[in-house]
Amino acid sequence: MEDYVERCRMHGNSWTDIGTALGVTRQAVQQRFHAPHKRYSPEMTTDDLRQAMVHVKRAAVHHRNNDIGTEHLLWGLTAEDNSATRLLQTVGVSPEAVHQSVGNRLNMGASQAAERIAWTPHSRKAIDIAEARSEQHGSDRIDCEDLLIGLARVGRGVAATVLTEVGFDPATLDLAPVDT
Repeated sequence: MEDYVERCRMHGNSWTDIGTALGVTRQAVQQRFHAPHKRYSPEMTTDDLRQAMVHVKRAAVHHRNNDIGTEHLLWGLTAEDNSATRLLQTVGVSPEAVHQSVGNRLNMGASQAAERIAWTPHSRKAIDIAEARSEQHGSDRIDCEDLLIGLARVGRGVAATVLTEVGFDPATLDLAPVDT
């Protein structure tokens, strides 16, 4: 059902149209199928992750994409210095190389980005893993490093492919796995 709603939003359907198709109100659809960036309030993320999310949205809008995929998240995480780029450097991976590799894979969409940009299922899964990881480590805030590891642990999508290609493996970090 979430995939259906996201596809409808990606193709420009209004919340009212989706609600009508599902036999519920616009408000009911919005409440049930909100995007993670609405669910994860600023108080739940670090300043660095909020700044990275500015780059994420900018990449999606610039490329005329109606969804935020793992590629947008990884591109945003590697746009400037933060805990994710420092973690990559620690394991011998160049954040600049990752950023460039992801940038080369960002495709131009066919239309202007929608007002509310939906998150793909893999992106939602990555942020869920990041949230669980931050909680497991006793933090009440999700950081860039948490999301980087979430993207790698999802195991699918452009971000996971790029991270695998550059040799980033969260299992080698001696971190306890986080299940969601």
